[in-house]
Amino acid sequence: MKKLSICLLISGNLGYSLLKYLFSKTGVKIHSVFTDKKSDVIQAFCSDNKIYCFVGNPRNNKSESFRNNIKDKPDIVLSINYLFLIENDLITYPKSYAINVHGSLLPKYRGRTPHVWAIINNEKETGITAHIITTECDKGNIIAQKVIPITKEDTGGSILEKYKESYPLLIDEVISKVQSGNVETKKQDESKATYYPKRTPDDGEIDWNWQKERIYNWVRAMAPPVYPGAFFFDGNKKVTVQKAVFSDVGFPEMCENGTIIQHKENEYLVKVQNGCITLFEYTL
Repeated sequence: MKKLSICLLISGNLGYSLLKYLFSKTGVKIHSVFTDKKSDVIQAFCSDNKIYCFVGNPRNNKSESFRNNIKDKPDIVLSINYLFLIENDLITYPKSYAINVHGSLLPKYRGRTPHVWAIINNEKETGITAHIITTECDKGNIIAQKVIPITKEDTGGSILEKYKESYPLLIDEVISKVQSGNVETKKQDESKATYYPKRTPDDGEIDWNWQKERIYNWVRAMAPPVYPGAFFFDGNKKVTVQKAVFSDVGFPEMCENGTIIQHKENEYLVKVQNGCITLFEYTL
């Protein structure tokens, strides 16, 4: 069977791990790689292994000359954890399919860092979806999905580790379908679609008027060191939180939400809307 030629659109550690995986996989040839300027390990891997690599934002047809310098077109474009929106010049670049792997069970949680939002919203499961790329964000027909459970102990970082185990399995399934000519797709149900925006470190501040369950999920979703961390202010001191634990400590009737009931080294007991919660400060 002819090797499947893949143009990879990848960023970050997840993109790097999957680049290495696909590079070593029989039946696959890495045609080219698109990545961002901060993904140094991806750039270095491409340089060491003589893989064509485009670095930067390809929007507005900026990659045209790069693509024209490569003799053959890829069989498929495969986008995994890629930072940039993909426009029509790359969607139509491959001989057959342009495919994205998104970190949610589409059509739910379109947009950025969907697994973080899933934890914040107390979901019991998340997942990954391979879908056809269109010019509309995460709206293309679904090729395959894998469900990933979310436990009460999971953090944003631990879900990423689960993703690392599941992504190769889903990608293998997609490659097998393409190679066998058996790619069947399912239209997304727009009535069930949700969209969540990109998060920034400043979005992590805790609102003491939330219930303790919301704060617990908020903390674990953004737990350092993988993510910047939820935070609050103790006077002028910004406290970044590593972990939260429910407490049954009592409090006076008129105690305001956000009152620090007790403070020990790296540990804060705080009154919130429906009780108390202990927050553990993140320290290097």
